[in-house]
Amino acid sequence: MEKLTIQEEEAMRAIWETEGGFIRDILANLQSTEEMPYTTLASTVRNLEKKGYVQAVKAGNAKRYEPLISAKEYKGKFMNGFVGNYFHNSYKDMVSFFIKEERLSSAELEEILDMIKNNKSS
Repeated sequence: MEKLTIQEEEAMRAIWETEGGFIRDILANLQSTEEMPYTTLASTVRNLEKKGYVQAVKAGNAKRYEPLISAKEYKGKFMNGFVGNYFHNSYKDMVSFFIKEERLSSAELEEILDMIKNNKSS
């Protein structure tokens, strides 16, 4: 699956949030601090369609865009690629990196360990 740009990821988050919609619906749900022009979003969504992330469903004279991949599936693929590319498929190395960079506190690490022990996700 082709990697998404930041703008495409932002559009996908809005599409997942609304479970699909027309361009105006997606535009209304964007979380961006900068307002994206309608035409820019329309082009971005067409790129997502070409990449196989959404499908256009004809609704009268308009197109409604629906996700073809869930947010959970995308996160899984993205994280597997990220860990594979930067940490040689070692989640231990990834966690170690974040600890060394002081991006992961001991309290958060304890919480992660508890989740592992109890086989739960947050």
